[in-house]
Amino acid sequence: MQLRAISFDDFTSPRAGEIKWGQVLTCLPSSLSANTYNDVLEQAWADGHRTAIVAVPESLGARANLGRAGAETSLTAWLPALANLQVNAASDPASLLVVGAIECDDLQAQSEILDLSNPNQLNQLRDLVAELDTRVIAVLQPLFTLGFDVVLIGGGHNNAYPLLKSLASACKSPVGAMNLDPHSDFRSCEGRHSGNGFRYAYSEGFLQHYHVVGLHPARNNADSLSALSDAGFNYTHLDILRTKAWDTLTVSWQQCAAAWQVPFGIEVDLDAVTGMPASAMNYAGIDADQVFSYIAGLAQLPQARYLHLTEAAPCLHPAGLAAGNRMVGQIIIEGLLAYLNARAAQS
Repeated sequence: MQLRAISFDDFTSPRAGEIKWGQVLTCLPSSLSANTYNDVLEQAWADGHRTAIVAVPESLGARANLGRAGAETSLTAWLPALANLQVNAASDPASLLVVGAIECDDLQAQSEILDLSNPNQLNQLRDLVAELDTRVIAVLQPLFTLGFDVVLIGGGHNNAYPLLKSLASACKSPVGAMNLDPHSDFRSCEGRHSGNGFRYAYSEGFLQHYHVVGLHPARNNADSLSALSDAGFNYTHLDILRTKAWDTLTVSWQQCAAAWQVPFGIEVDLDAVTGMPASAMNYAGIDADQVFSYIAGLAQLPQARYLHLTEAAPCLHPAGLAAGNRMVGQIIIEGLLAYLNARAAQS
């Protein structure tokens, strides 16, 4: 398995009389074979774990989409924020399983020597993204097959494709996705990158239903919008988010996803948030609280199977890495908690 263990030892700040999440979270060990991985997951399920956290520290997909690197740095932003949450009656991580981080360092290293102005080398980078797909699928599909919810954090939106393929393969039927994003990520199938994960999932029969929340038409090319329409998919215009009551909109998205009657994923491109450091930084987006409300509303549905928090790049914060880590860490963890609390209430 191309998977490395996550340890919270270096990120947890102990304090007398308190218990922090980093002191009690269950983490998988390193160096697992495929067979051992399945055995460990089965035991974790038997022990009561129901939600799996997986990290993907990479910027291959964003760069293959001719964007900026930086998404590979989000892991060290949210680990301390997660580790130092308090354990109490209203905040208990007993059902969580920290699966680990997909191994991306070797692929990142190979990508850094490529000249993306050279079409052949750009194609090589897109081949590396396809290699990453296989690694992500190997980790995710057994989780979905056993019944785990998955929270995938970090990296580019290219990872929507292996998420959807893994879920559809586990369910043996096409699935759905609700995506909060100024972009449709429905670019042509020109080689894998962060801008075409949903197009690939649709073209290969894994994605049956898709709705984009907050799409900005002027930031999407004509082909992607035409292909989105031809597939029968729809979107909520960003202007609607600015003019209608958020609670009303949340109910409409719940009704949309419920009507699909298939398992679906909750997608969040964090560059939808105003001022969020990301490859495509956005100064005219939405508030973080709206993101959390969107997540919580959809996570109440029993068909919800995963949360994908993607594209945050703390190193791209205008005030520097430390400021980026604080912002990214807090927003990712609040998004995670919105999902977990809504799922707990639903069950």
